[in-house]
Amino acid sequence: MDDWSLGSTYASRSGHVRWSALGEPGRPPVVLVHGTPFSSFVWRGVARALAAHHRVFVWDMPGYGASDKSEGQDVSLAAQARVLVELLGHWGLEDPVVVAHDIGGAVALRAHLLHGARYRRLALVDVVALAPWGSPFFRLVGENAGVFDRIPAHLHEALVHAYVSSASHRGLHPATHARLVEPWLGEQGQRALYRQMAQVEQRDTDEIEDRYGEVDVPVLVCWGVEDAWIPVERAHDLASRIPGARLTLVPAAGHLVQEDAPAELTGALLSFLHDLG
Repeated sequence: MDDWSLGSTYASRSGHVRWSALGEPGRPPVVLVHGTPFSSFVWRGVARALAAHHRVFVWDMPGYGASDKSEGQDVSLAAQARVLVELLGHWGLEDPVVVAHDIGGAVALRAHLLHGARYRRLALVDVVALAPWGSPFFRLVGENAGVFDRIPAHLHEALVHAYVSSASHRGLHPATHARLVEPWLGEQGQRALYRQMAQVEQRDTDEIEDRYGEVDVPVLVCWGVEDAWIPVERAHDLASRIPGARLTLVPAAGHLVQEDAPAELTGALLSFLHDLG
């Protein structure tokens, strides 16, 4: 089992956030933003590779991973964007590179377009950004979160295993699969999963979708060609809406491109970070 852990805590308006930084202080900063139902763990390999030449900040969103999970917690995309802005201030980062995956894309875009967060560059990896989004299962849970809260634990566990598995095209290593599922098991984890599924809503991207043309920093749109959650056609659409966006497609990779093709993804990010064309 990978020993990935986050050693620092920040008290955000949405609960305590666990975070960590890799690489030497003073190096160019990179902030990695995860998606759902994941955590910073999915960025572990990329973070360690980038840390050779960058100061890499990773964090678990409130309601995810090792961060707080509590009843009544606001874990909406709007709340997560505000927390990202808080963290950038806490870390003293004025214009970092931001790399975001899945709903992390909506979080990073909201922070930039609605809250004035400044980025040096922005990489969007298989992101939630364009309507319509959400799988039929995701929408079903969102509409019936209270029902899913009460299903027997063994049925919930089977659902989570199947759901996480579908994010990979090549298949997850058993230890990786177990690590991704673990935060959502038990009574607290079960409630936390369905809480965030109920609160993550398309209206939070509808609010900014018409403003993507205002993004005026270099942008990379990177996508797994075999993404079964968000089809690759969305990559072409999103890149066309952002002036000058660079599009990179990763063959034989699904939604969790970090797990399916970590070397290819890291290479694309390094090329983008260092403007290698």
